[in-house]
Amino acid sequence: MIITRTPFRISFAGGGSDIGGYYRRHGGMVVSTSINKYIYLSIHPYFFKEGYLLKYSKHEDVDNVDKIQHRIIKQVFGDYGIKGVDFNSSADIPSGTGLASSSAFTAGLVNLCNVYTEKYMTKENIAHKACEIEIEKLKEPIGKQDQFACAVGGLNCIEFNPDETVTVEKIYMNPQGYKRLENNLLMFYTGRTRAASDILSKQSRSIATEQEKINSMHRMVGLARELKKELLNNNIDAMGDILHRGWMYKKELAQNISNPDIDRYYEMALQNGATGGKILGAGGGGFLLFYAKEENHTRLRKALSDMNELKFSFDTMGTTVIYYDNSNEVLC
Repeated sequence: MIITRTPFRISFAGGGSDIGGYYRRHGGMVVSTSINKYIYLSIHPYFFKEGYLLKYSKHEDVDNVDKIQHRIIKQVFGDYGIKGVDFNSSADIPSGTGLASSSAFTAGLVNLCNVYTEKYMTKENIAHKACEIEIEKLKEPIGKQDQFACAVGGLNCIEFNPDETVTVEKIYMNPQGYKRLENNLLMFYTGRTRAASDILSKQSRSIATEQEKINSMHRMVGLARELKKELLNNNIDAMGDILHRGWMYKKELAQNISNPDIDRYYEMALQNGATGGKILGAGGGGFLLFYAKEENHTRLRKALSDMNELKFSFDTMGTTVIYYDNSNEVLC
């Protein structure tokens, strides 16, 4: 049996600039971190050597890869020529909450299949493979940031170049600043999940063709550059203002990024100690992230007491094999 663990991510600035319609013309940049909430994938040989027993949010027991309903599993197992396996998926957080669950799944599955078939890839190459699967083969209207954030792990500045290369740069801070940044970020669940594809499809079209939207995206990339500089200088409190400005720009990209409930919670947070925040992921639901100094946490939590808080810390490992037992013969 082999088990991989792949982190989810939170994105601070520059989100959307990783979409091809934008970065191929202008270049993109995001600042993000992986967190200690994970998706766990396991695989081991199945009794029926030509079949597939798949357990995720659904249950599949099929005898041919073409019969697999899960699009990502079907694509990856087909690419790797894998058959005769028992596969299981479980996660700390449900999908559709803005923490990159789909790309974490894909990166973790690529890692799992590499180990199962005795192949080696760097974490950045795992991210590239995950992008190829989701964007090129499955035609998902998404960007590249999630695959790299989840596969590589850590607090990073990630640049998306017009020639399709991606540059991942670690943001190194002193331990005290790093811990304070981690402590001053709070995350609350809006109570809604959503499919990101509809929002991202509209956003992709607008940032490729509408000059006003393109200008908003330019400003968001500028915020990513500003945040990188501030964090490298350990100016942690700059995070709140940058999150706030980024959220204002993001809401200009598509109408369904926010809604009255999200706006109400956001204003309530600002009135009770938060200096900035944003919706995570494509928008429309999922988690709200806020930056607030520690002395304001009690007041902020009380104001948002009807929302579920998700406590978290930063992850530094990215996608990782956490269990490997080769006592069973690999059948593929």
